[in-house]
Amino acid sequence: MNCRPFIVPVFIPHAGCPHRCVFCNQEVVTSQPEMHPGPEGGFATADEFLRFRGRRQGPAQIAFYGGNFLGLPTERIRCLLTTATAWINERKLDGIRFSTRPDTIDSHSLDLINSFPIKCVELGVQSMDDDVLQQSRRGHTATDTVVAVRRLQARGYDVGLQLMVGLPGDDEARMMETGRRIASLNPAFVRIYPTLVLEGSLLATWFREDRYRPLSLNEAVDLSMKLYRFFRQRGIPVIRTGLQPSEGLNLDSGMVAGPFHPAFGQLVQSACYLEAVRGALGRGDRLPDTIELRVHPSSSSHLRGQGNANLAALRREFGFLNVRVMPDSTLIDEVIALPEGKMIRVYEPIDADFIDLF
Repeated sequence: MNCRPFIVPVFIPHAGCPHRCVFCNQEVVTSQPEMHPGPEGGFATADEFLRFRGRRQGPAQIAFYGGNFLGLPTERIRCLLTTATAWINERKLDGIRFSTRPDTIDSHSLDLINSFPIKCVELGVQSMDDDVLQQSRRGHTATDTVVAVRRLQARGYDVGLQLMVGLPGDDEARMMETGRRIASLNPAFVRIYPTLVLEGSLLATWFREDRYRPLSLNEAVDLSMKLYRFFRQRGIPVIRTGLQPSEGLNLDSGMVAGPFHPAFGQLVQSACYLEAVRGALGRGDRLPDTIELRVHPSSSSHLRGQGNANLAALRREFGFLNVRVMPDSTLIDEVIALPEGKMIRVYEPIDADFIDLF
């Protein structure tokens, strides 16, 4: 996860999409109107974005996001990839990535992109439950995703999969089954997004007609935490949870309802730490009035939770008078030391993690 490339995004909102899903309004998410990019596309601002890279080493890739890249007309795809390739060569970057729908991956599209320096393809999977996909008006099936992933992996591409929690017709059981089916495809990484009700989407109409209830923030964090731990326990990186705040995506403009939080990813990771400690403490026969938890300094905020919420939860659930978090630079990241020499790793099963050091 530490070798993730620096991403230079080029947004193509709605471009190439055959229709809009019930939750979609990319103009709100990207703060850009619907567009049909010409030869230069969004490259005009890419140089400015690249300045943020500074002196950081490691790979860097230009990424086409926001639309259905392989749904664009063939000549437009070829034009954009040719421009991107020249742009990459001039600036000595490493490659291209793009997001697209699973049903655009066929022999024609794969042959079309074969000669370009494409490193990664992200698929908007959203769910592996056909009923949920149908209610969300995705226009593809879970089988389309399986076939697409196998075709891309056979060509040597890294494949990232995007999924959403809180879609119409979904629930925890279906979502965890989606997680299991996605893990079985061995993706290079996943992204987890909560379903938001955006102005201008069909979901906004359904919400106002009381036909759809979005997840609460707590529900979305809890379900995302379960998926996050599930993937991490299986060695699958989760590179993002939640949408980034943008000019269009905020509580006052663009979003009607739903579990949006500017630090959604941090909430999910903090919930993972709390869940790990809960599982470990549940094994103890008798607990002291005060407990001290040691963790690497980089993980202190995750263990504490926002506003020390995790510490309050542990006091409430286990009857502690005091819960102390002590930074300990001798510990590796994502390991928590409990009293009496017990240690747990946050993202592996508790049975395999509970280690007696003495």
